[in-house]
Amino acid sequence: MTRRRERRSQQERSAETSARLLDATIDLLHDRGIARMPTPEIAAYAGVSRGALTHHFDTREDLVTSAIARMLGQVTDDMHRFAEDIGVRGGSSDEIVDYLWAIMSDRLFYVTMEYLPEARHNDEFKARLVPVVRDFHSGLDAIWMALAASRGTDPGRTRTVMNATMCLIRGMIAQTVLRDDPAYYRELLDFWKDQARRHFPDRPAGAPPRRRQGQEA
Repeated sequence: MTRRRERRSQQERSAETSARLLDATIDLLHDRGIARMPTPEIAAYAGVSRGALTHHFDTREDLVTSAIARMLGQVTDDMHRFAEDIGVRGGSSDEIVDYLWAIMSDRLFYVTMEYLPEARHNDEFKARLVPVVRDFHSGLDAIWMALAASRGTDPGRTRTVMNATMCLIRGMIAQTVLRDDPAYYRELLDFWKDQARRHFPDRPAGAPPRRRQGQEA
């Protein structure tokens, strides 16, 4: 029993070290950028030795892609939980727009702006991230499809609204780098929420989703 407890404790310590390194990588990606975070500084920021870093991650690229994958995975899990909630109670497009603005403008898209240029020029880096980003998009899709089901709206049209929303939000966040103007962004979000709302008409509470023409009962 003692040996089992020691072995489990060692695994827990290893997992904690790995998590600290991944968190430190995301912090430095956000605060300094991908070009200004050598591995010794990541290790120091995480409070671990350089040897511990190389024990857990073979290369800097391995560390960076693992950190991004973990961050996106956590956000994706949260989006699926949010989608389940929307599916249960209905929700609104206004609520979804606000939710997406909150998660994207927190740190997520600023970090994304750091790694996208590397993915553009580094095929291996890109290949490791494509499946993770695909999962992230599945989380987005789950949210909007939950709304579409609750309102009886066309899934294809709903995905168009989703993609337009994400393009708007990404562009707005990119603009915040040089323009610190919360009122300006709130006005844009309010405008877009009005546009999106038109695609999701209210229906009586508890009413089944409207079926498209030709769809079987």
